[in-house]
Amino acid sequence: MSKPIVAIVGRPNVGKSTLFNVLAGDTISIVKDTPGVTRDRIYADAAWLNYNFTLIDTGGIEPESKDVILGQMRDQAQIAIDTADVIIFITDVRQGLVDADSKVADMLRRSGKPVILAVNKVDSFEKYMPDVYEFYNLGIGDPVPISASSKLGIGDLLDEVVKYFQTDGENEEENEIPHVAIVGKPNVGKSSIVNKLLGQNRVIVSNVAGTTRDAIDTNIMWNGQEYVFIDTAGLRKKNKIKEELERFSIIRTVTAVERADVVIVVIDAVEGITEQDAKIAGIAHERGKGIIIAVNKWDAIEKDDKTIYKFTNKVREVLAYMPYAEVIFISAQTGQRLPKLFETIDMVLENQSLRVQTGVLNEIMTEAVALQQPPSDKGKRLKLFYMTQVSVKPPTFVIFVNDKELMHFSYTRYLENRIRDAFGFRGTSLKFIVRERNGEK
Repeated sequence: MSKPIVAIVGRPNVGKSTLFNVLAGDTISIVKDTPGVTRDRIYADAAWLNYNFTLIDTGGIEPESKDVILGQMRDQAQIAIDTADVIIFITDVRQGLVDADSKVADMLRRSGKPVILAVNKVDSFEKYMPDVYEFYNLGIGDPVPISASSKLGIGDLLDEVVKYFQTDGENEEENEIPHVAIVGKPNVGKSSIVNKLLGQNRVIVSNVAGTTRDAIDTNIMWNGQEYVFIDTAGLRKKNKIKEELERFSIIRTVTAVERADVVIVVIDAVEGITEQDAKIAGIAHERGKGIIIAVNKWDAIEKDDKTIYKFTNKVREVLAYMPYAEVIFISAQTGQRLPKLFETIDMVLENQSLRVQTGVLNEIMTEAVALQQPPSDKGKRLKLFYMTQVSVKPPTFVIFVNDKELMHFSYTRYLENRIRDAFGFRGTSLKFIVRERNGEK
């Protein structure tokens, strides 16, 4: 099941980034006293009790500002609201209830999403509680008093948030249908691919980068199998600088990738693979999804017998951290190789769910150790006792050793390559957990 998405929204300078950093356990957002410093949404994985979720930090909402940057931040916050499962609406007890808070509350009420109202900067419950009660006037439930900077009331806040998370059983039926996210920079042809597969113009397509405003789910039948395609959007307005396009694109990707089994990263063949493509692909890689690199607009390229070979090498070079990704060359315009896309999706889905018997895994491990001795340090050598697969999506393996400090990344990669030689696992990352076996040193 995909992780729930929790968005932190509110006016500028009420402490959203401070709360985000506390929940994420790291100083990720820039925190300053100047309103509007957090220009883009930043995401992080967080956990509370037995729940894991993805946290989105948003730029502050100024509901009626004509300022271009604040207008963009309002758009970004709206996207966060649209894609979140639960929203934390943060206000400031010291500034009190202001008109802009009521406007933000109206925006949130219209979303129909669960909203937890957090009243921040309550460093002393005794001193500030009478002021907290004022926020009942927003009409969106009980205010939860917190102090993000002093880490007060955070547990109470998270208890309220996780109440809205679905249990594993609630989405089971939907999860039986493969979910495929189509991600990539604005204007690389994501919507055109979905339209061609669907055979109708359901998603708006134009040459303005990012005319698709919201992530759209489209059900597509192919050879009797149903798939849900999640088409992610770029930016709505045409006069935004490239950097803003990138910020929108990255965060949209996170929310779509969380819900997907397989991620298709669309690259523009004419432009070639870029650093931003690598960032977008990296989000799917970090989350252990199945990955297909679809090079679109292949019909627009002059080709010889070496073109595919050269382009593939360039993709492999830029995406060196994910050599397992499948690469396919397509054209949404002509429909070239789109049937092959479904075959590739099915193959990746199968590999994501592949299980290897413990006995077979240990034969591979024993042979690998015989061929290449494990590393040693100061006279002490790494010993590998056994390996077992503990889960799928992505396939996850636990290796028991005498001392995990000796298990270098390069040796884990070596074992991964031996497993891939035997079973392929094309299109999916593999996850390895190294544990020490008690009493064995």
